[in-house]
Amino acid sequence: MTSPVLELRRAILAAAQADAELVALMGGALRLHDEPPRNAEPVYAVFGDVTASDWSTDTDRGHEQDLTLVVWSRPGSARDGLSAAERFAAILHDAPLVLDNHRLVNLRVTRLVSARDKDTNLIRATLHLRAVTEVI
Repeated sequence: MTSPVLELRRAILAAAQADAELVALMGGALRLHDEPPRNAEPVYAVFGDVTASDWSTDTDRGHEQDLTLVVWSRPGSARDGLSAAERFAAILHDAPLVLDNHRLVNLRVTRLVSARDKDTNLIRATLHLRAVTEVI
């Protein structure tokens, strides 16, 4: 069986790759990574923290995931990062993503937080999502 976390990431990546507006906001290529790329110039995004909890019923096995996408942009350019984060939100909120061996019950954007990284002065926009999946 495949991991619900990895399946959701795969589906998010596929949805993001298919969105021309998001790709344009990221400089012409989707720059969504598992880890921050070495020496990469913003705008780029990484899959952030995730927590997967049991959401099973008497008859079905399921998971609730709280996950983040973190969008990084240049110092002085909060607009670029926020625009990309808001586009991710528009693409993903209530999206009917297709997962292998799992069914997405719902996917919701729960919060968007923007802050300046104290060490690099880069702008960080963190998109918080909640997903519920069931094993099929």
